Amino acid sequence: MQLKQKHFGKYKDPLAGLPNLVETQIKSYEALLEKGIKETFKDFSPIKDYSENKFHLEFSDLWLEKPKFDEHYAKEHNLSYDAPLKVRVKLKNLSLKEEKEQELFLADLPLMTDHGTFIINGVEKVVVPQLARSFGVFFTAQDIRGERRFGAKIIPARGAWIEIETDLDDAIYVRIDRKRKFPVSALLRVLGEGEQTSDEHILNRFKDAQSETPYIQNTLEKDHAKTQEEAFVEVYRKIRDSELITVASAKTFIQDLFSEAKYDLSDVGRYRFNKRFGTKKGEESAGITYDDIVSIVSHIIELNNTPGAEPDDIDHMGLRRVRAVGELIQGKLRVGLTQLKRGVQDRMSTIDATVTNPIQLINPRPFQARIKEFFNTNQLCQFMSQENILAELEHLRRLSALGPGGLTRERAGLEVRDVHPSHYGRVCPIQTPEGPNIGLILSLASYARLNQFGVIETPYRKVEKGVITDELVYLTALEEEKSVIAHAGVAYDDKGKLEGDVVECRINGRPHFMEAKEVEYIEVATNQAFSIATSTIPFLENDDANRALMGSNMQKQATPCLTPEAPIVATGVEEVAAKDTGRLLYAKEAGTVTEVDAQKIVVKGTKETTYTLLNYVRTNGFTALHHRAVVNKGQKVKKGELLADTSSSDKGQLALGQNAFVAFMSWEGANYEDAIIISERLVKNSVFSTIHIEEFTVNVRDTKLGPEVTTHDIPNVSEAKLKNLDEEGVIRVGAEVGPGDILVGKITPKGETELTPEERLLRSIFGEKARDVKDTSLRMEHGKRGRVVGVKVFSRDKGDKLESGVIKAIGIEIAQVRNISVGDKLAGRHGNKGVISRILPEEDMPYMEDGTPVDVILTPLGVPSRMNLGQILEMHLGLAAHTLDYQAITPSFMGASVNEIKEELKESGFNESGKVTLYDGQTGEKFDKDIAIGYMYILKLHHMVEDKIHMRSIGPYSLITQQPLGGKAQRGGQRFGEMEVWALEGYGAAHTLREMLTIKSDDIQGRAMTFDSIVKGERIKQPNLPASFKVLLNELKGLALDIELKKE
Repeated sequence: MQLKQKHFGKYKDPLAGLPNLVETQIKSYEALLEKGIKETFKDFSPIKDYSENKFHLEFSDLWLEKPKFDEHYAKEHNLSYDAPLKVRVKLKNLSLKEEKEQELFLADLPLMTDHGTFIINGVEKVVVPQLARSFGVFFTAQDIRGERRFGAKIIPARGAWIEIETDLDDAIYVRIDRKRKFPVSALLRVLGEGEQTSDEHILNRFKDAQSETPYIQNTLEKDHAKTQEEAFVEVYRKIRDSELITVASAKTFIQDLFSEAKYDLSDVGRYRFNKRFGTKKGEESAGITYDDIVSIVSHIIELNNTPGAEPDDIDHMGLRRVRAVGELIQGKLRVGLTQLKRGVQDRMSTIDATVTNPIQLINPRPFQARIKEFFNTNQLCQFMSQENILAELEHLRRLSALGPGGLTRERAGLEVRDVHPSHYGRVCPIQTPEGPNIGLILSLASYARLNQFGVIETPYRKVEKGVITDELVYLTALEEEKSVIAHAGVAYDDKGKLEGDVVECRINGRPHFMEAKEVEYIEVATNQAFSIATSTIPFLENDDANRALMGSNMQKQATPCLTPEAPIVATGVEEVAAKDTGRLLYAKEAGTVTEVDAQKIVVKGTKETTYTLLNYVRTNGFTALHHRAVVNKGQKVKKGELLADTSSSDKGQLALGQNAFVAFMSWEGANYEDAIIISERLVKNSVFSTIHIEEFTVNVRDTKLGPEVTTHDIPNVSEAKLKNLDEEGVIRVGAEVGPGDILVGKITPKGETELTPEERLLRSIFGEKARDVKDTSLRMEHGKRGRVVGVKVFSRDKGDKLESGVIKAIGIEIAQVRNISVGDKLAGRHGNKGVISRILPEEDMPYMEDGTPVDVILTPLGVPSRMNLGQILEMHLGLAAHTLDYQAITPSFMGASVNEIKEELKESGFNESGKVTLYDGQTGEKFDKDIAIGYMYILKLHHMVEDKIHMRSIGPYSLITQQPLGGKAQRGGQRFGEMEVWALEGYGAAHTLREMLTIKSDDIQGRAMTFDSIVKGERIKQPNLPASFKVLLNELKGLALDIELKKE
């Protein structure tokens, strides 16, 4: 049953609804399919041969066909969800005066699913948009000998970078692509025409910008070239570092450098240029012109002449843009087409002149390879994080400054990573990873969207004469700079009139108090500045930012519990967040439910619609995605009503954890250092139980000595081990398996060895012995257990696509229910995390006067120094909400006040301090002081002890040193390192030390003899020389030192 909701604080509905949260991804990909691909192909059509008189090849039309199967089929069969991209190609043979048209398959283009992901080889992936520098002109400054000199950088979408700088000699110079510098007048002469290239004309153009310092005069004096021809040669020599060059070839080279094919300022660059200089050039003029350079140089002179002038702030959100999925893929298609074009031109020049078939010229392989490479190896195309539905949603809304053409972790300084005032409402200031990527990987704020140029905008409602109007305006960071913007939490009446004499506002990113009539805009919601994960933290305003960051990140690591439970204290974002992941099922139209079971829901409206439910499907995070129907047969549903929940939602709300009854107190030192004590009730009732599904695969190959075979007849294996295998050697569904158990029995032929004459004689007498085979079965990994829930067999005979040399592939899915245990990590939503140190019997837990024992004991020392008081307020409000049976909605920065919480506590019959007398479960005595108790939302994180605990008795050894390997994955031992040796030396523990360094490590004979002695029950023999000593000897011999061991 859905709890009734109670809103707290000065709650008002947001002034605008949340947009679709994965819209950025979907819109960008749609734009690629509708326009992007066609534009790219248009740029490459027609392709002419080098001489331009043999062939012309043009792409007359292109289209995407329907995909061969849907996304669910692709996931099940490890295939990619894609559609064939086809083109119609027309080849004109100029020597034969013939033309021919053909349809051609170019490549399979991966398609985006409805929730913004791609499926590549059965794996769900996300393309993370890149946050890069915008194109256009930037003004820079450098301090030379205490004087500030200005310059500019022109960054195009493709082509040469032009950098202009003012030097100490008060002349203005240019560098192209970071090469040697030359006077800017030479560049003007190169770009100009006719009289524009003369000294007089150049001087006249800069009349307005002249000052006491004659920058242009100085520049012209430094310029050796006085004519356009000389300028071409001068610029060419500076770029190419070569001495001899004819004017004609220099001219061709430089004009090609700035030609439309090679140089593109892009529509963003041109738009920004127009905005900056008030010019009216169309967005088509993508090249750089004489007038553009004049405008830029004039502005540089102006900046040089203005005391206290500031350069552009390159970390400003208005000067950065987002390259979303569509643009990233389009860039790769362009590279692929460039290679395809080169291939076609090479074929044209070598092929017979009588060819008329386009197919003979086109090799689409390089084009296909670029697409494949992007989806398989690009840093921005990532394995989707799927611990729960919030992790999915946040992965789709992530922005990365890394990746091809972006920053690198090592090079990025503090300025780039820092929170900037222009991030407000565009990028979340809280949510970013801890560690080397801090500040480079960001999350889109809740209401933000991208405009046509990829610049992030955020919505505001217009305010006129102190009254909020209905007009919704989206502004970029540069557009909002001069505006007066009120905070969403300010008081206003029902008619939208702002209350109070002064209103809290932002101007240019800084806080101010202004009169109501001066306010121009108001924010639409108090969580406008935060990402979705951060918006789900109640009382965020009472938490320190570092802890809020941990809280946001840890929610994405929460493992869905068996019975999801929505938080008692929520922020109101949970429902929209769950809906926009696209994983819950909603009715597409109104109707009546005619059928409900675990597989499907059928709703009959104007027509009958079947909704397929997923049953325990393995996700990328090895958790289970499972649909649970929330409607009954015969129930009437409206359009958009919830039909089924997932494993991490409850009644359509995000539900990542459980509401637990907590007390803040220390208990016999067992919750020292953030450790957590829990009650056995949580274990008995499987409150924090989670399902984990892993897949183990094995390939059956064709070897040189013959094919491998799957069978249940495996040499030297006991019957008991084979009892769960079928005739094919595959384990049956439902079998319980543990470490080392056989999942798929497989034998591989072994090479025949040379037989001795005696063996040959015996063979000829007694007939052929069974051919030698070795056991290469797939066994359960060390330290894993579970129940087989699915078996998939892909084979060539059935027509499945497999790698070369593979006859069939078998996948075994193993699920396990993990209950909570000592060593598991729990966390709240406020960055308060800890590891379970003890599970106490219910009767030993502290209890209230009415006998109710607490579920979780947290340490009170974890709060003051960390300054995350949100958890205390959440706990108190949770106590009241649980007692009075409602769900408290308290949005960030507009939530419940301390007085409101006190009122609620009073109403629910508790002391307004939120503290009660508790009794010791072991002795029944009262505790000295009253203790704060309440309900807190607790998450079980992905870091579970079962994945980390590890033991070894005998295992693999390193080949070189003969010492045990390290790490869980290698079944390694514990390293007894240098400092540990010092510790034993300090105590003079000689025998312990000796056995650590010999028989327990790399004394090969010693360890074998020790094992025998233990088995036979004898005394352990004296150790021998460790193998690493022999390695040392060999290394010294390698240095040409003759070393002998003298035996005493």
